[in-house]
This record gives sequence, C-alpha cells and structure tokens, in this order.
Amino acid sequence: MLPSYILSLREGLEAALVIGIVLGALRQMQRRDLTSAIWAGAGSAALLSLLTAILLTRLGLELKDPAEAIFEGLTMLLAAGILTWMIFWMSQRSRSMKAELESGVLRASQGGKRSLFGLAFIAVLREGVELALFLTAATFSSSAVQTLLGALLGLGTAVLLGWSFFATTVRLDLRRFFQVTGFLLLLFAAGLVARAVGELVLVGWLPALIGHVWDMGGVISADSVTGQTLGALFGYSPDPALMQVLAYAAYVGTVLLGLWAGGRRRRLATVAASPQG
Repeated sequence: MLPSYILSLREGLEAALVIGIVLGALRQMQRRDLTSAIWAGAGSAALLSLLTAILLTRLGLELKDPAEAIFEGLTMLLAAGILTWMIFWMSQRSRSMKAELESGVLRASQGGKRSLFGLAFIAVLREGVELALFLTAATFSSSAVQTLLGALLGLGTAVLLGWSFFATTVRLDLRRFFQVTGFLLLLFAAGLVARAVGELVLVGWLPALIGHVWDMGGVISADSVTGQTLGALFGYSPDPALMQVLAYAAYVGTVLLGLWAGGRRRRLATVAASPQG
C-alpha cells in the first residue's frame, strides 16, 4: 500500500498544482468564465487514465506464464524508466514550473475554451497515465485492494495539499517535497528494476550469474509483513540472484551520478550568468 500511496501522492500533487496554478492565473486575468473548460479537460483525462489502469491490470492478470512473467518484467522496466525521467525532470523544473504554466495559460486563453481544455487535459493525462502504469507495476508485488487503497489515500492527500497551498496561507516547500519523494521514488524504481530482472531471469531472457547471492529468509521472510512491505517498496528479496543485485546497484549509482552531474552543471551555469561571472 505504501508504494501506491507515495506514487499517487506525488502524481496527484503535481496534477493538483497544475490545476491550481491554471485556475489562479485565470482568476488574475479575470477570466473565470473559462474555468469550466479546465475542469472538463481534467475530468476527461482522469477518466481516460482510469480506463488505462483497468486495461493494463486486466491484461496482466489474464496472462499465464511465461507470458505473464515477461509482461510483468517489461511493465516494471517501463515504469522504472518513466520514474527515472520524472525524477530528473522535476530536479530541473520544480522551481520554474509555476511561471511556465502561467505563461502557457496566457497563450491558451487567447484560443478560448478549446485551448484551455487541451492544456488541462494534456497536463492531467500525463500524470494519470504515468500513475496507471506505476500502479499496474505495484499490483504485481502487492494485492489489488492494497494498491487501490494506497492510491485513493495518496490522491486524497494530494487534493488536500493542493487546495491548502492555493486557498490558505499554508506554504508548501515544493523543492523540498520533490527532493524527499524523489529519493523514495528512486529506491522504488530500483526495486522495480531488480524485480523486473528477476522475472526475466526466470524465463531465461537474462542469466542469473549466481542463483542466490545470499539467503536472508531466516531474518526477514518474504512472506512476513516486513518482507512484503520491503519487497513492494524497495524490491527486497531474501535470496536474490547476482544479476538482480548488480542491476539494483547499477541503477541507483547511475541515477545518483546523473543527478549530481545535472546539479553541478546548473550551479556552474548560474555562476557564469551572474554579474560577477
């Protein structure tokens, strides 16, 4: 339940912030007559995202091995790839997201309700389809009920945070929020990669190298509450293959190195653009 909660909170908050910023911009422009187009676009995107989640989950549950293992492995890899892109994107754009959206609203408002409908639809659909894919991957390591409950709680929390951010004096440090959730999503994505590699090892698409690097089953069993939670959240396996361990370590190391390099480039660019530079 925890992975689906974190994913839904992050994606839901991004969607809530987008809608809040757009509505705020329309209020400042005194164009509240266009508000209905925003809600229509957001609602349509949410419905399409829900249908996507249902179709993906049903497809995965109806398959039988080895097709099921292949589908699960590829879905987890795709979800991890999108998560990685999102982590890098938010590390670069979290500060400028509000200004860019307000500029987009100004341009879209000149095109009337149709343009604003498209703006809200695309913004929410991107988050919704990503979330549908993530929840499908999360379902493979948890029950559908737990995944759904976590998603509903996460989306509910996101709505409350988004509303409080724009309707009250509550201040939400977006940069800090995305840093914390980004780190958790990094570990979750690494777990997806490890589990995906495990599925592909089972069907013979990848070599195990060493069948069981260690055995922690006597300490934390995979069937225990702790084991299931760690498995769903971080990809824990009491007896992983060497290929899984290498994949996990390589993913985490590569992403951390990429984030460090990106941050260093931005700091150097800021120094170079300063008057003293």
